[in-house]
Amino acid sequence: MNRNRILMRHKFIFPLVIAAPLALACGGSFPPPTQRLAEAQSAERSATELGAADVPAAQLSLKLSHDQITQAQQSMAKNDNERADTLLIRAKADAELAIAQAREKTARLDHQEAVDNSAAQAATNVGQGAIK
Repeated sequence: MNRNRILMRHKFIFPLVIAAPLALACGGSFPPPTQRLAEAQSAERSATELGAADVPAAQLSLKLSHDQITQAQQSMAKNDNERADTLLIRAKADAELAIAQAREKTARLDHQEAVDNSAAQAATNVGQGAIK
């Protein structure tokens, strides 16, 4: 009879030992995405410093990034960390897009300046007797 009791206990304990870690893994809370928050804020700051707010194509991307960071911080305050994580991924992507758009405008301006300088130099060379 003693042996039957031991076997009965093992039948109940064994599934609990296996199920408990699985239940904790599934039901565990999502950690606050503090690293993603820092990355998104850094990308937003970089976009601002590159002048994205002054580039019409980049303004929307910068605003979306800022709004998503704000929403993510509100979600983190409510312990909705999964939503915050998703928002921060999008915020960083939008900030990086704003950076690319700001750099594109700068590159276009630099290109145009180089073309103008080249044309001016060519005119100077011709004026000094260089063969065209």
